[in-house]
Amino acid sequence: MEGGSPSQRIDARIAELGDWRGELLARIRDLVKQADPEVVEEWKWRGVPVWEHDGIICTGETYKSIVKMTFAKGASLDDPAGLFNSSLEGNTRRAIDFHEGDEIDEEALKALIRAAVALNTS
Repeated sequence: MEGGSPSQRIDARIAELGDWRGELLARIRDLVKQADPEVVEEWKWRGVPVWEHDGIICTGETYKSIVKMTFAKGASLDDPAGLFNSSLEGNTRRAIDFHEGDEIDEEALKALIRAAVALNTS
């Protein structure tokens, strides 16, 4: 995945995965863009999709059995829907681990993304 814009690299990662993880990463990406049309896509740390708006909003990491959406300042966000289910001990980050077949509460996730953007821009 050398070269190309960050968006092209994310496209390539989604295609490369070719399974439920790619489909889920594409869905997460779409929800991030719906929640924040001004989001900037980046490609960092040797292959991690990152979405930014005045700082990092979240990342989309893919592993063998999960897709992990890590919010850079998640510990500072209200999570009324209880989406965060990983990295709960830290003082800064919070994450959502998605497994194959998990349903996404799209409205709650978009609200969490918007809250992260609001925190970054405050």
